[in-house]
Amino acid sequence: MDGVISTVEALESQVGARAEAVDLKVIDHLDAHAQRWLAVSPLVFAGFSDTQQIEVTVAGGSPGFASASGAGLLRIPRAALDEPLYAKVGRGAGLLFLIPGLGETLRVNGAVEAVTGDDVVIAVHECYAHCAKALLRSAFWSADEPAAQTGIDNLPRLLAVCRFMALATADAELRTDLSPKGDPAGLLMQGDSTQLCFADRPGNRRTDSMRNMLVRPQAAIMLLVPGSAQVAVVKGRSHMTADTALRQRFEVQGKVPKVVTVLESPHVILRESAALLRARPWMTASAPEDIDPAAVFAAHVKLNKTRGLSAAIARGMVSIPGLMRKGLEQDYKRNMY
Repeated sequence: MDGVISTVEALESQVGARAEAVDLKVIDHLDAHAQRWLAVSPLVFAGFSDTQQIEVTVAGGSPGFASASGAGLLRIPRAALDEPLYAKVGRGAGLLFLIPGLGETLRVNGAVEAVTGDDVVIAVHECYAHCAKALLRSAFWSADEPAAQTGIDNLPRLLAVCRFMALATADAELRTDLSPKGDPAGLLMQGDSTQLCFADRPGNRRTDSMRNMLVRPQAAIMLLVPGSAQVAVVKGRSHMTADTALRQRFEVQGKVPKVVTVLESPHVILRESAALLRARPWMTASAPEDIDPAAVFAAHVKLNKTRGLSAAIARGMVSIPGLMRKGLEQDYKRNMY
């Protein structure tokens, strides 16, 4: 296929260089904002990796089922995970926490430090808020009517209606990333049992998953239809391409993505998620009023340990009342695709 991307240089020539500023929102612990987020979250998508495998699963329960043990450790009940055996000591972990009604998400990356009889304990290496674009594009909190959810028992039907995916990737050092992706039905993932493709859309601009796939061309994906507990887990060898014809198949609102990821000979398993059934995330109308994503972004920039002039300027800017919220709103309006 034309346009295969196999180096960082080729990737950056297509999507642009990774901006240093995107790392300023990342902290290395669970601060008070993150701990409050965990306290009201009933749902987390999770990726785990070792040197051989990358796995993706979901955990769910009553809000606050996952909790912090101080600032450096995260506890998730083993019983809350659909596949608790994926969480093994030493494996890398990438986690995405959702709050019903909220577009922004909380991402926590680290490594499994211990597995007890009851809990998975994860050492936190990175914590940051993620923009709302994936959930907005997928209309994640607008659940499909039950009639539209029926018959999701085969791949063609799922591809026609799914709007959200959780993409798990990892690098050679087991730094694991769980990235949310969303699109209107029929445009999230296309293909068949021999080859599946999905587009890269504007997001947090860290390009972690794409960089991971350059060094480890593997991906584990969970696909779902908002409102349904039926999911598909897709695993396969991946490559990225800038092929024009393929990219044009994913055009939305006149915007063509810059990169498409291809999974060759994908392995697909369709099943029902007990975690989604427990969490019932679409039953809650709105997020708690004390959760302010703009305040979380601003707080994490201030807590980031990076030094230098650009970091100091960024901290000064986020201290201006309302500036972070205004910036997020403009970004969501102008850069959705």
